Amino acid sequence: MKYRTYPGTDISTSEVGFGVWTLAAGWWGDFTDDEAIALLHRAYDLGITLFDTADTYGNGRADELVGRAFAGRRDKVTITSKVGYDFYNHPDARRGQQEIPHNPDPAFLREAVEKQLQRLGTDTIDVLAFHNVKEDHVPDDGIWETFQRLQDEGKVRSWGGALGPSNGYLFEGMDLIRHRRVKSLQLINNILEPFPGQNLTEEAERTGSTGIQVRVTHSSGMLEGKYTEDTEFAKNDHRRHRPRSWLVNGLKKLESLRWLHEGREMTIGQAALKWLLASPAVVTTLPNIYNVEQLEEFAAASDLPDLSADDLARIAELQRTNFGVHEDHMRYKGTMQRDGEPIGPMYRYADDGFPGAPAPELETAAAD
Repeated sequence: MKYRTYPGTDISTSEVGFGVWTLAAGWWGDFTDDEAIALLHRAYDLGITLFDTADTYGNGRADELVGRAFAGRRDKVTITSKVGYDFYNHPDARRGQQEIPHNPDPAFLREAVEKQLQRLGTDTIDVLAFHNVKEDHVPDDGIWETFQRLQDEGKVRSWGGALGPSNGYLFEGMDLIRHRRVKSLQLINNILEPFPGQNLTEEAERTGSTGIQVRVTHSSGMLEGKYTEDTEFAKNDHRRHRPRSWLVNGLKKLESLRWLHEGREMTIGQAALKWLLASPAVVTTLPNIYNVEQLEEFAAASDLPDLSADDLARIAELQRTNFGVHEDHMRYKGTMQRDGEPIGPMYRYADDGFPGAPAPELETAAAD
């Protein structure tokens, strides 16, 4: 396993991290506490040292799992987390992928962090993010001043933001990087869904001040190479929220990526992580992990050879043409257009037939 450091900090992270939401949220199967902790321990044995949680994952359960798993060796792991959703007053509000209400009040955020520290069994959170920042949160000084005070008090070592739950939120992310100078930004990005995550990653490269945490690294499992047209998901599996066209078109796109892993000692799932790690701005990747076989496959990706410049160029050309697959335009949430503001080279895809033209109101990736 290789390790990277958040810009401007001494906080180290494994290139492959573990997002604990898969164990606590019930959207990727049900895990007993013992099963979940066994997976976390195995991840640590494989060199994974970053564990990402949020207070709303299982209404505090994810925090408790991490706290139990690493009691006595807290100094050996990096814990990143998120607050902002008020599940305390709305414990049953979530239905499917629907979000529960945010509460950006400084007093609430401070109390949420204090409760999370208790569940985690620690005095400090390494990186704290506001969970799924919306347009009105970016200019809210109360949020970011509270985070900075928590850092000054030693309860947080660094802070940032997370984007979601679906794909989009381009300018929310841009403003967090450019104006809030966040040390960490969690976002969606993968080979099959590179917009707008790749634009934000390139902006982080340009500024050099923000480390990117990438989630939905495998397009909700599509890039693991295990699906067929007959694949069906359980009723409590969040992938049931994806339209069938996502499955059918995704399989077609995978066909155009066979060259990336066939004949190499690398799976398509590992290649998907190496594509993300090609950016120096990416400090860690957070694949959805829900069994030991998959965990071992992903953890091994870090030590595999990097993708070549030719590999990256060939992938970029496939993305430019949407892998030769015609499909309806993808729609995004958040602020995707701003007068007089160019949004980077990937925006040209919309003019070239790529389904990237911004449009509102349809979630396109897993809620997290």
